[in-house]
Amino acid sequence: MAVVTKAETPPRPPRSRRLLYRLRVLRHDPTAALGLILVVLLGYLVVAPLVAVLSDAFRLQYGDDVHAGQAVGEWTGYYLWRVFRSQISGLLFWQPLLNTLVVALGTVLFALVLGGGMAWLVTRTNVPGRKWLAGALVIPYMLPSWTFSLAWLTLFKNERAGGQVGFLQARGVHTPDWLAYGALPIIVTLGLHYYPFVLLLVGNALRRIDAQLVDSARILGAPQRTVVRRIVIPLMLPALSSAVLLVVGRVLGTFGTPYVLGLPADFRVLSTGLFQSIRDRSTGVASVLATVIVVVGVVIVLADTRMTREHRRFVTVGGKGSMDRLSDLRRLRWPAFALGLVVFGVSVLVPVFTLLLSTVTRTPLDLSTFTLDYWFAERLPGAVGFPHGVFRGSELWAAAWNSLRIVGLASVICAVAGLLVGYVVVRGTAPRVAFFLRQVSFLPYLVPGIAFAAASLSLFAVARGPIPALYGTTFLLILVMAVTHLPYSSRSGIAAMTQLGREPEEAAQIAGAPWFQRMGRIIFPIQKGALVTGIVLPFISGLKELSIVVMLTTTGTELLTTLSIGLVDYGYTQLANAVVLVIALVSFTMTYLTQRLTKSSLASGLGG
Repeated sequence: MAVVTKAETPPRPPRSRRLLYRLRVLRHDPTAALGLILVVLLGYLVVAPLVAVLSDAFRLQYGDDVHAGQAVGEWTGYYLWRVFRSQISGLLFWQPLLNTLVVALGTVLFALVLGGGMAWLVTRTNVPGRKWLAGALVIPYMLPSWTFSLAWLTLFKNERAGGQVGFLQARGVHTPDWLAYGALPIIVTLGLHYYPFVLLLVGNALRRIDAQLVDSARILGAPQRTVVRRIVIPLMLPALSSAVLLVVGRVLGTFGTPYVLGLPADFRVLSTGLFQSIRDRSTGVASVLATVIVVVGVVIVLADTRMTREHRRFVTVGGKGSMDRLSDLRRLRWPAFALGLVVFGVSVLVPVFTLLLSTVTRTPLDLSTFTLDYWFAERLPGAVGFPHGVFRGSELWAAAWNSLRIVGLASVICAVAGLLVGYVVVRGTAPRVAFFLRQVSFLPYLVPGIAFAAASLSLFAVARGPIPALYGTTFLLILVMAVTHLPYSSRSGIAAMTQLGREPEEAAQIAGAPWFQRMGRIIFPIQKGALVTGIVLPFISGLKELSIVVMLTTTGTELLTTLSIGLVDYGYTQLANAVVLVIALVSFTMTYLTQRLTKSSLASGLGG
């Protein structure tokens, strides 16, 4: 009878030897450790602020214990009642919500009509100068959003707000409040800023519509309205829905324009209401408003994702040349080109030259009062908070240095972090870590900027454990700006690493090169294009960013954008306009250099 014996289990190596082996593996391939470090960092910098602001909405804050009848720090529904049900809920939430919806709807309609019309003009017609128009009409998106609002004030400002009145009022033409401030000017100025967004989305979709489908339907006897309803509109729905939802999301989080044009008429939207609550130290109310904005932003982007998936069934397959067929405008070619020039003039030339002329005239736009004092004067009569021209003194130069230093460091951190996230997601062997990094690195895109700034302020305003209070430091500004732009660099990093095979790195590893050497001599040099893009694009966006930084800057960390808004608060319109022109010049120059460096264009293909 055979005897079956159990195989002897080999003895386990000592713990010290196992640890030494793991350290050797980690030295040659620290991807797992890098993934865990990134998980911890993103969890604290992205998820924790949102948790903190949600917690502050349900925990009683100092100073509210008398009104709520609870102890500070207890869980409470007081702030929900105050925002949604109290006697001042209309002022705190419902009226700003209604104003936000009105502005969002008006801006979307304005941007769709203007951007959609221009997209059709430069992509589907034989209008002269199509390529030039396609590039020129995108320029408004390169300017700070409140450039248009300051130009509007320069033209239409009346005596209701402090400071010098606008051009029309100075000429004896009374401008009513509804024209100078409130919903109408906010809608028009935001529409002029965001219509290039619609132009790009809709224009690229129009280029992909196969003209053979329309020709086939017309040959089979379908009338024009049927062709539009059954073919053109279904094919355009993905782009149209994305344009609508993303413009609404941008309007939801914008601050500068509603602040400049809404404050004199006490016209509040959710973003300015949130800013006012933080300024009044109503932390609980601000946390509820920030939570509402975050939830709405997430819902908007998720709805856009859902619609995009639903509309993927509207795809076409056609001949290569059939998509380039253009509508012949015949006698209307040059009038159509003139219309494009008018749009370019109204959205670029008029606001820029209005601001420029206002900075060289004592009476707005009156060349007989020409002066360079607002740029170079050592002393401005009547000015107290900013008593000299913008190029005199230290305020502009300090703000410019802060902007370049903070935005530059944030851009570099953002680009490197995005490439590392892409490296771990593509090269890592832990699918859960990859999933977490992919989703959390994109989360800031779902949150409107001013709401994420409020969430970061809620987390970092006080010391929490070993992390000291960071409010008022440049370090906090760098972190928040890097995190808010991380969605773009992380997606770029993931795409770049997906296109790079493992062979170069594996060859270096076989040759004995350590991980840091492989990253420094192989990965980063090969991916320098993605790194440059990941640095320059956040830098351009950060230079003209206001919604994110307006609540985080202090006297020592003032940026160009917050300096211009501060001058608006003082009523120094010409000085504020001068600072905005400096921002616009730097932003446009960097955008142009980026396009030359990367040999690309925002409007690439629209007018090709």
